[in-house]
Amino acid sequence: MKNLLFTGVATALATPFNEKGVNLQEFKKFIDFQISSGINALVVCGTTGEASTMTSVEKIQAIECAVSFSQKRVPIIVGTGSNDTSVAIINSIIAEELGADGLLLVTPYYNKTTQEGLIKHFKTIASSVSIPIILYNVPSRTGINILPETCLELSKVDNIIGIKEASGNISQVAKIAELCGDNFAIYSGNDDQIVPILSLGGKGVISVLSNIKPKLTCDIVNSFFKNNVSDACSYQLQALPLIEKLFEEVNPIPVKSAINMIGFDFGIPRLPLVECSSTLKKEIQNLLVENQL
Repeated sequence: MKNLLFTGVATALATPFNEKGVNLQEFKKFIDFQISSGINALVVCGTTGEASTMTSVEKIQAIECAVSFSQKRVPIIVGTGSNDTSVAIINSIIAEELGADGLLLVTPYYNKTTQEGLIKHFKTIASSVSIPIILYNVPSRTGINILPETCLELSKVDNIIGIKEASGNISQVAKIAELCGDNFAIYSGNDDQIVPILSLGGKGVISVLSNIKPKLTCDIVNSFFKNNVSDACSYQLQALPLIEKLFEEVNPIPVKSAINMIGFDFGIPRLPLVECSSTLKKEIQNLLVENQL
């Protein structure tokens, strides 16, 4: 069995922006909030972090900030994926040099590729670095799906240790678990499927929900790992109305508003994303108040 980057909850961190770029002081405050709330790992420059609209300099600033400020309290995982293999290699090498503990690599988007192309793409990137890699499968955004048989082939690469599975297809997750066993960690990429994926042998979740509700997200996972499945299910269902609202508009639009509601200054998303609608803001605020979330 390969060594895991983490077991439990990794927060897919949103990125605070101001007129100067990344608000590093606010980012530090948020990292402290996350770690003190029991989070097991942090993901920087992912989808929720709006990496697609961050400059190279901003990404370096965010990575450096997370690595230095966390002081090894939790692993720092950096999103370095691209639809250009050579760019993903450069991003990955930079992240490793900056002290990242691991990488999150999304599938190539827009130009896409075949399953053979996915294997070559990820193997080529993996050979350029020595730190662990988690693949990221999110067909709704990329238009391409990593098949279980492809996962099996990629699991044979020493530093490809697992997958963030956000296909929403539980049958596919089960097939990955059957084929790869303990040699390939599965993390839920959907907050509404944490318990189902844990029940198939999943090792945790890379979460959007935990940006605003880290303790509740940890309660879901920790209860399951303590064999208290009824509590894990209860916490999962308790979180469901909020999870639904966090994805009613494109992530990270809703969660960025929610982070502001709980006392941080994260600004608004960058174009082409827009600010959360006033109706959805009110609904999220009501959930936060009614459920004391």
